[in-house]
Amino acid sequence: MSDSPWDGELVAEADEVVEAESRLDRIIALGDLDELLREVDRRADDGDWDGLERLRFRARAATERGHQLWPAASWAEYRTALDGPNHHAGEMAVEGTGYLGLGPLTEVVAQHHTWVELATHVPIGPLRSVVAAERVLRGEAVADPDVTDLPGRLLPWEPTYALAEYRLDGATFDEPSRWPEGDAVPAGRVLPEEPDAADGTRALIDAVKHWAAHGDGQVRAVGVSGSACDALATLGIVDARWVEVGLTGAMELLAWAAASGGARGRRRGAAAGRFDAWWVAATLAGVIDDWPTDPGLEASELRWWKWSAVSPGRVGGWECCLAVEDPVDGLAWALEGTEPKATQ
Repeated sequence: MSDSPWDGELVAEADEVVEAESRLDRIIALGDLDELLREVDRRADDGDWDGLERLRFRARAATERGHQLWPAASWAEYRTALDGPNHHAGEMAVEGTGYLGLGPLTEVVAQHHTWVELATHVPIGPLRSVVAAERVLRGEAVADPDVTDLPGRLLPWEPTYALAEYRLDGATFDEPSRWPEGDAVPAGRVLPEEPDAADGTRALIDAVKHWAAHGDGQVRAVGVSGSACDALATLGIVDARWVEVGLTGAMELLAWAAASGGARGRRRGAAAGRFDAWWVAATLAGVIDDWPTDPGLEASELRWWKWSAVSPGRVGGWECCLAVEDPVDGLAWALEGTEPKATQ
């Protein structure tokens, strides 16, 4: 019989596992959600990621038997995605995980893990490319062109995108740049909507439509054959100020709005924001038929303004309001995306 000190360590470790699993049995039998949440933190703080995975599966199974323990499974998934080792964290990037997370787990996983570390661990599926795209937004170059729809690096004309920072006690979300109010918008003409501008109108609405779908937001847009002033007048905006922000500023604002959930909806993630902003730029620049393509050159030839209605009684809230003008084709668009701040 061996007297190796390793034997004693292995026995002690096995005893700890048995004790932990017995404790887990008692918690689940009682359906004690608060204690189960504390057990999630104990195992994560101890670096017991295998044990945390067992807890997650047990909590999900108990939910199917009538115990409302799924918040513990969701919290375990969030903690694993945030701080777990590469192989455990990568496995969280699948549909159905992190339901109660502070944001999509594809974004959480990408915060502390590089794509090089995750590539062999993220399961094949639609969320694999999302994780890679999130890493691109955090400055990593992803060399595999089959992983991401957009370029695997940030291009010179792109902005510094607004990102999320996830923690154990919450999350913070970057906001777009604060531009000055600018000048009063000159009066424009109310024109019929232009059929040739309809694709651009739809792309603008699609980037922010979730604000209206999940809250009290208002999202509308028009496209006309005329100027940006005409587009705003056609939208019904009679008193506003605007500042020209160029393609980079417009992309920053659009990507932020598309990534967010607005005041009440679930956050979609920075990768979704970048994709939708690129889609808008390509559509308005008339290069969408070559998608996926770099719209930077053509879209930079358009004129882009951020505008804001002059409303003395306005309390504030979420706002994505753009006017765009194509000086070559004579088309223009105006987007109004607003949502009041959530109240407690």
